[in-house]
Amino acid sequence: MKANTKKNNRNVESLSNPALNKDKDRNFITTEELEQLIKATSKTRYPLRNKAIIQIMFWHGLRVSELCKLKLSDLDTTAGRLFVKRLKSSLPTTHPIRPEVLRTLKRYLNNRDSSLRTLFVNERGDQFDRSSINYLLKMLSKKAELHFSVNPHMLRHGCGYALANMGHDTRLIQDFLGHKNIQHTVIYTRTSAKRFEEIWD
Repeated sequence: MKANTKKNNRNVESLSNPALNKDKDRNFITTEELEQLIKATSKTRYPLRNKAIIQIMFWHGLRVSELCKLKLSDLDTTAGRLFVKRLKSSLPTTHPIRPEVLRTLKRYLNNRDSSLRTLFVNERGDQFDRSSINYLLKMLSKKAELHFSVNPHMLRHGCGYALANMGHDTRLIQDFLGHKNIQHTVIYTRTSAKRFEEIWD
């Protein structure tokens, strides 16, 4: 029997392993929880910026340091592409940007100082740091009324599980997330129900 997974990518369920369905053991968020965080950004002082941060961290599987170091020049809104400079000796990659993320980014850029080189800046116009992003996610977790506090790596892992449940190849996910060792990637595909859906066809 096929898994009850919606075809719309925005509704892909990342949580496919019942054994991991415990908040205290969770190291990722689902796409449904992502939507809750996104809705919570409307309750903040800088909703467009915060929404863009959440979306781009999740859908591009960014490490927090990679997010903080993004430059305006890394973003091509005309082509809908994001240049990601991976850390930990991983190769840089260019990602296509999901339409809803691109729309948020364009709206955000129309409401920020275009002279700033860093893509995401705090209210003082300075580059974000790790602690600031952690604080932002903790605040949004409360506003979203989640039963746990989201940290940056949970967004990155959420991306891996979402891609696996969309049926993407392990090697492709490895390259997308910038894993040097594929053993860091197989955790996503190993727990995905998607890979078994057509096994008897």
